[in-house]
Parts: sequence; C-alpha cells; structure tokens
Amino acid sequence: MASTAAGKQRIPKVAKVKNKAPAEVQITAEQLLREAKERELELLPPPPKQKITDKEELNDYKLKKRKGFEDNIRKNRTVISNWIKYAQWEESLKEIQRARSIYERALDVDHRNITLWLKYAEMEMKSRQVNHARNIWDRAITILPRVNQFWYKYTYMEEMLGNVAGCRQVFERWMEWEPEEQAWHSYINFELRYKEVDKARSIYERFVMVHPEVKNWIKYARFEEKHGYVAHSRKVYERAVEFFGEEYVDENLFVAFARFEETQKEFERVRVIYKYALDRIPKHQAQELFKNYTMFEKKFGDRRGIEDVIVSKRRFQYEEEVKANPHNYDAWFDYLRLVESDTDADTVREIYERAIANVPPIQEKRHWRRYVYLWINYALYEELETRDPERTRQVYQACLELIPHKKFTFAKIWLLFAQFEIRQKNLPGARKIMGSAIGKCPKNKLLKGYIELELQLREFDRCRKLYEKYLEFSPENCTTWIKFAELETILGDVERARAIFELAISQPRLDMPEVLWKSYIDFEIEQEQFENTRNLYKRLLQRTQHVKVWISYAKFELSVDGPDRLQRSRQTYEDANKSMRSCEEKEERLMLLESWRDFEREFGSDGTRERVRKLLPEKVKKRRKLTAEDGSDAGWEEYYDYIFPEDAANQPNLKLLAMAKMWKRQQAKDDEEEEEEEEHPANPPEEEERSEEPAAAPDKPPEGEAQMEKTYDDRDDSSSSESEEEDGGKKRSTAL
Repeated sequence: MASTAAGKQRIPKVAKVKNKAPAEVQITAEQLLREAKERELELLPPPPKQKITDKEELNDYKLKKRKGFEDNIRKNRTVISNWIKYAQWEESLKEIQRARSIYERALDVDHRNITLWLKYAEMEMKSRQVNHARNIWDRAITILPRVNQFWYKYTYMEEMLGNVAGCRQVFERWMEWEPEEQAWHSYINFELRYKEVDKARSIYERFVMVHPEVKNWIKYARFEEKHGYVAHSRKVYERAVEFFGEEYVDENLFVAFARFEETQKEFERVRVIYKYALDRIPKHQAQELFKNYTMFEKKFGDRRGIEDVIVSKRRFQYEEEVKANPHNYDAWFDYLRLVESDTDADTVREIYERAIANVPPIQEKRHWRRYVYLWINYALYEELETRDPERTRQVYQACLELIPHKKFTFAKIWLLFAQFEIRQKNLPGARKIMGSAIGKCPKNKLLKGYIELELQLREFDRCRKLYEKYLEFSPENCTTWIKFAELETILGDVERARAIFELAISQPRLDMPEVLWKSYIDFEIEQEQFENTRNLYKRLLQRTQHVKVWISYAKFELSVDGPDRLQRSRQTYEDANKSMRSCEEKEERLMLLESWRDFEREFGSDGTRERVRKLLPEKVKKRRKLTAEDGSDAGWEEYYDYIFPEDAANQPNLKLLAMAKMWKRQQAKDDEEEEEEEEHPANPPEEEERSEEPAAAPDKPPEGEAQMEKTYDDRDDSSSSESEEEDGGKKRSTAL
C-alpha cells in the first residue's frame, strides 16, 4: 500500500469502465483451458537424464528417491499405491529386507487390503523365499479366510513345489469354511490328478451336503459313471430322488437319471422313471421331461408307448388347468373325454366325482348350464359304457336333488331320466318322474316332452289330459292349442278340434294370434267348410285390417270352385281397398293394389285392368327436416311418398305438381326460342323488341314447386292423375 507524507493510507483508484456493454467475442473458461492445453503452458519439462558413475552418486540417488517416497507416505499414509511403489522400487534394487520392512509397515496401516497381501507374497515367491511366502499366505488366510484368491494361490504354490500333503492340508483347512462350488471342484480335480478316486468320492459326499443342489448330485453321479462305478452312480441318483422328495423335485434330475439308465440299456427302468416324474412334477416345470420321454418312446417304444406318452402329457395339462380353476367346466369336459377313451372305469368315475363336486357358487341358471352337462355325461357314461343301470339311476337322482327347483330347473335332466326308465322298461317309474317334474316346476318343455312321450306310447287319453293341464298352465301358448286341435283332427274328432280352436281364439291374451287364426282357417279349408272359412275371415277382419289378411281372403275366394269365384274375389279386393283408404301405411295399400292388379291381369278384362291401373298411386320423392335428440338441426332427409288418386286431400298437391311440370316445360321452350333468335340477328330492331315482349321470363313458381322433385313409376299407361296434370298445364300456359 502506498502511503502519503501525512502517514495516511491512500486507496488506489479503481478504473472506471466507460463502456459496460458485452464484448463482441465472448471467451469462456472452457476455451481458456483448451488454449492452455494446446500451448502447453502448464507442462514442466522433464528432468534431465542423469548418469551415475560412482557409488557416492548412487547413494545420493537412493537417498533422494527414498526421501521422496517417505515424503509421499508421510503426506497420506492410507494411499496403498505409494507403499507398493516404494516396496517394488526397493525390490528392483534387490533390497528384499527393506521391501519386506515396507510391506510390513503397510500392513500395519491396512491389513485387510487384498492387493497388498498378494504383492507381498508374490515378492517372496519371486525371491524364492518359500518359507516366508508360506508364512505370508498363512497370515493372509487366517486374517481374510473368505478371500478365495489367497487359497487358490496358496494351494497352487504348494502343488508346484510338489508338496501334495501340504496342498491337501491347505484344501482341508479351506473346506472347513464351506466355500463356493468352484473351490470344491478344485479340490476334487486335485485328488483326481493324483488318482485318488476314493478321496474324491468322499469330497463329493461332503460337497453335496454343503451345496445340496440338483446339478451337484448329477455331477456326483456322472463322476461315478465316468470311473465305471455304475452301481454307485445309480445309488447316487436314487439317493438324490429320496433327498429332494416330492416338494423340491426337479425335472433335470429325472432326465439325467433316465439318460443314465438308457445308456445302460435299462429301458423299463427309464419308462418307470419318466412316469414317476410326470406324476409328481407340475406341468409348467416338466416341458423338457415330456420332450425327452417322447423322444425315448420314439426310439425304443412301440406305438402304444408313444400314445401313452401323448395321453399322459395331455392328462397332465388338464390336471394343471382344473387345479388352477376348478370351475372351468370346459377343461373338465376335455379331461373326461380323454380319460374315457383310455382309462379304466374306476379312474373315470373318480374324475367325474371330482368334477361334479365343484358346484357353482351362485344359484343362477346361467352359471349352472355347463355344470349340468357334467351330470348328464356321467349318467350316459354309466349307462352306455359301464352298463350299470342302478348307478345311472343314482346319478340322475343325485343331480335332481342338487338342483334348486324353486329357483330354476333343467327340463333336459327330467326328460333324460324318464327316457332312461323307459329303456329299462319301467314305464310307471318314468310317469312318476314326469309327474314329479310337472308338480315341482312346470315348464313348457317338460309338458311338451311328456306329451310327446305319451304320444309315442299311443296313450291318447293321457295326451288329452296333459294338453288340458298344459293349457291351464299356459293358456296364451298358441302352439299348444294348435297341437291339441291337430291331435283331435288326427283322431277324427272334428267337432272337438273346432271347439278347441273356438276356445283358443276367444282367449283374451295370445302370444301368436296370427298363427292360430291361420291354423283355424287351414283346418276349415281342409274340412271343405267354405262358409265357415268365410265367417272366420270376416271375424278376423273385424279384429284386424292387415293387408295380408285381405289378400289371403281374396285368394281363398279365388281358390273355391264356383261360377262366381272371380266376382267374389274381385268384391273382396273392392272391400279391402275401401277399408284401407284411411290406412296410414301406404306401402300396405300399394301391396293390396299390386295384388289386385296381378289378379286382373290373369282373370280380368280390359275395363277392370284399366280401372285398377287408375287406382295405382304415384311415387314422389320428398324432403323433410331432421331434428337431433338434443333439439338441434340434423339436416334434411329424402324419402318417397305415394299419392293415391282417390284421396281427395291430395288433389291440390297433384295440381301443384302438374303446374310445376308445365312451368319447367315452358321455361325450356323459352330458352330454345332465345337461342334461335341469337342465331338469326337480321330482324329489324322493332321486330326484335316486339318478339322480346312475349318471351319475357315467366313468373317465379311457388317455393313448393321448386323444392319438390317428382319421380314417376315406370308403369305401362298413364293414370288419371296424368290427365289432371295436362288440364292444369293448359291453364298454366294460358295464364303465362
């Protein structure tokens, strides 16, 4: 600091930066470092090489180096690399005692450093100081017994020195610590190098106890097999199977055992081993086992053996599926189908019992539908395969006791049980079963099946009683009424059948009344009671004005032979047309008129054909506005409508359409005249003005005419509506 004469300190002036804007070229710290590296600003030149010529210079050099090493150690004692460099430098000068002293000092600092022990022992071995090396290895394995590298180096040194007993002693000390598998294999290989098979066997015995894994047992067995001890090898495999039991069993053990027996040509033993393993190992863990078993049977087995392999494999798969989900009835069906084809009856029964024991947890019919078929298949198996009627009866009874009939039932079970009793010539038993079924849970299918059963037995009185019960239970079932009437017709009791039909159509509620009426009408036609048929048609038309009824009525009148059949049929069409004028369904009315037209084409005259043709409607394409559910505008929709000439309310629309048509024609004609005038411009201006006046554009048609587009049917002749259009067109042209 500069000072003034008065003794006060003077603060130097700080240079003021006038322009504080950033420089155009910015320099980063990375750039500065890179430039320093490129220019080698921080690199010091290497020291000059020094040649030592006498002992004093050498001592000075040693002193200088040792001082440097000691300084480094003193700065940081824990950096082991400094110690190792120091000791290796002393070793390079053959100063073994000094190097040993340095290693010992380093071990005092960090005695758990593995590299330090290895370098120390290697130095002693390089210097051929065997006892010193043994001493170091003993200290190392005592302090760090879990470092396998020390043991490997120690045993290797002893074996290289030819000290087999000492090496074995080191191995024994090592095995007391129960090291990893490779250490045991090293010990075994050491004994085998000196042909000590018995000692290797004893080591294997201890090894498989310390490391009880399947691969180690297999190695032990292969060791015995390799040295020709087949009985010992088989004994090892058997001990391994017994050792692991059924809980920790592994497919690799059985595969190796089977391959061993295969090499010894013991094929029956191989087959037994595979089957034993397949019965105890889960499916997902036995893929390799199945593969080897199949290959074995293909090589040494017959066709039956190969089929057994495939069946056992599939059976094993099904077992796994039903264990995973006992309520998977489809898996049970597949499993049972498999075992039924290739297993004894007791085994099949056992699987059936296991399957039917899985009752659905919820009492809802949809959950029971597949389950019930297990019982059905069980009963059919007992009846058809084992031919045991008593057991079949027990199966059916057990199934019926299990089903909750108050909530739902299965008519198939009742019917199959009754049919089984009939096959056993137990007719009272079958009737008792069906009576019990109808009493507990009456169903349409049950009653129908019971009636069919009695019909096959030709018990018609019982059928009548059953039909009466059926109709009391379900009076709205039209099929039952029809079948009952057909039965009476077959039996020749026409009046009874007619009474049944009358009673049926008088019911207030029916599920298919049109089918019932049609059957009644067909019945009367079959009996040739045409007046009754006409009365039925009239009664039916009082209830409904459906177009098909009218067409059927007209065709019926046409089919009845008589002089006035055409007149009757035509009159029916007339009545139908009058009654359907107020019908909102125009397609049905059109259907009637088309049927009438076809009738007149075949049987009518020109006048009647012309008359019907005039009644046919015109097909018009219209547009209507659509509205979405939320009330917004959804656009326009085109649809076809039919305009009948007889409808007085539609006459204005017809006139409007005719006027629109004439307007279009007039407009087209005017356009043609304008084109002709443009082609002949020689006329004088006065005449052009006079000719332009009548060619003025006609008035704009109403909006309704512009929006409608008329589409005409491709019919043969013009209808009465076309004549009206022509009249309207004349008036329109006159007005224009």
